[in-house]
Amino acid sequence: QVQLVESGGGLVQPGGSLRLSCSASGSAFSPNAMAWYRQTPGQQREFIARIYPSGDTEYADSVKGRFRVSRDKAMRTQYLEMINVEHEDKAVYLCRQVVRGSDYWGQGTQVTVSS
Repeated sequence: QVQLVESGGGLVQPGGSLRLSCSASGSAFSPNAMAWYRQTPGQQREFIARIYPSGDTEYADSVKGRFRVSRDKAMRTQYLEMINVEHEDKAVYLCRQVVRGSDYWGQGTQVTVSS
């Protein structure tokens, strides 16, 4: 059973930066993919970014050029660097990993954008 714990959320001003982390534990296997999603009240979860073991990445158009997904070598921690944050980025950010065909999600970390 994989446990994912996000951290790094908080209050950020428009145009500011924030770095989110997601730490994984409970599995001896590396994930097939590590991703970030976000969710706002009443809305479906929105895909933000994904990184593969190869290092290849994918981004939603809404964050391309502003957010960067990365991971550590051991593939235990994934990161989301957010720069030039906009009001529309306010959401709960969740990490997701697929490990041996099973889907795991963290509880989320809140990002609030306000001046």
